[in-house]
Amino acid sequence: MNTYPKTSALMARGSEFLGSEYAILCGAMSWVSERNLVSAISNGGGFGVIACGAMTPELLDTEIAATRAMTDKPFGVNLITMHPALTDLIGVCARHGVTHVVLAGGIPPKGSVEAIKAFGAKVIVFAPTLALAKKLLRSGADALVIEGMEAGGHIGPVSTSVLAQEFLPELSADHVVFVAGGIGRGEAMAGYLEMGASGVQLGTRFACATESIAHPNFKKAFFRAKARDAEASVQVDPRLPVIPVRALKNKGTAEFTAKQREVAGILDSGEVDMGEAQLQIEHYWAGALRRAVVDGDVENGSLMAGQSVGMVKQEEPVADIIAALMAESEAALSGR
Repeated sequence: MNTYPKTSALMARGSEFLGSEYAILCGAMSWVSERNLVSAISNGGGFGVIACGAMTPELLDTEIAATRAMTDKPFGVNLITMHPALTDLIGVCARHGVTHVVLAGGIPPKGSVEAIKAFGAKVIVFAPTLALAKKLLRSGADALVIEGMEAGGHIGPVSTSVLAQEFLPELSADHVVFVAGGIGRGEAMAGYLEMGASGVQLGTRFACATESIAHPNFKKAFFRAKARDAEASVQVDPRLPVIPVRALKNKGTAEFTAKQREVAGILDSGEVDMGEAQLQIEHYWAGALRRAVVDGDVENGSLMAGQSVGMVKQEEPVADIIAALMAESEAALSGR
């Protein structure tokens, strides 16, 4: 007997697409979404996604193999579109028979979607506008994530609730669409499912799970934080198109402002082109995030967090988090 019949019915399309019991994806968080958390989420009925981030093909190869040793359930791999070794990373996914690849960080380069579909994997993409979403879906993407500005990490300028109202009526009848950004409880999940979403994606809610390898200092910072503490970074120079990043305010956020000035300076001098300048920014975030997540330097590292961080109060096993989300959603739907 299904414990959550109403919720499961609404997310049936997403669950079938992912091959998981519940259509709950874990957002790919660099240094956090690795073998331990990913396998725990998939084993708990959700869908874990490895955050490739700045990994080399060799490191991704090791991570996929290690994750597969810890779960026999489906999981995905998130690849950054501007990664200089994207083609090789896709090749690693092909060798391992990865079933779902998430392309994030920009418009997929020409041929990348085709290369992923060639080995039978499903392609999940992000789109900040409805026009781009339709174009990517026409171009072969199998599913879409719409992510609002409440999310942690790299964000767009529009809220989740507005994106959902704009995208879901247009796309949900014919396409698999997942909603992300600021979701911390099952009641919100239920609302988006009722609007036509096939499922949801959460990151911040899982960042401090028992199975997360994040440093105790990192987790404590989350437990202390309120929604307003998760601030978006400021763009210093309009010539350097830096995607805003939402993180808990600390010395690291101030250091990023200085880093932007430094990169803008070498861009002006002609030492690097725009592509290299943006890569330097990405490498900064990868290093700053590692300092916080792995080393526990919560003053100078990057504490990427969504505005749902105020709902993260304690360490909990992944299975308990998923069960709570499903129970909250079911109670909300049953009370309609």
